[in-house]
Amino acid sequence: MNAVRNIADRLIGLSAILGSIALLIEVGIILVDVIGRAFGVPLYGSQDYVTMTMVILVFGGMAACDRRGGHIAVDLFQGKMSDRMNRIINILSALLGAVAFLAIAWAVLESSRLSQMLNLSTNLIQLPKAWFQWALSGFALLTALGMLLRAVELTVTGRNIHDDTGAESLA
Repeated sequence: MNAVRNIADRLIGLSAILGSIALLIEVGIILVDVIGRAFGVPLYGSQDYVTMTMVILVFGGMAACDRRGGHIAVDLFQGKMSDRMNRIINILSALLGAVAFLAIAWAVLESSRLSQMLNLSTNLIQLPKAWFQWALSGFALLTALGMLLRAVELTVTGRNIHDDTGAESLA
């Protein structure tokens, strides 16, 4: 189980790095566009670039967000429930999250087939939309697998990865 967790953490870390790179690219694009607008020459296609890098930025960091326990959690009753009940709720929420992200991955993958068939691309710079849909599907699948692994770990070992997360766990 530790080997699987180690591989998953490395993939999640890579995903987060790709999301971070997308953030840097996005900031650079916006900076160049704003400065260009001040001089009357905005960056051509900046909206296309920003929209497509946003896909990588958001979904690239999604698995890391789950790994670190960053998703919204309402714990009003956690202190009033037994450890067993809290564990069951954590398992069910991880499974529900995995199903949701699998549904997202599947729906976007199906949408990419349509994008390919119709040769859909961005408005100005003609980037194929399917490329970014594939990336989104891959990141959503990674998030779903991370959630599924968390559910398995909670079920089999009782270990909650949110209790032992930190920057070193994703390195």
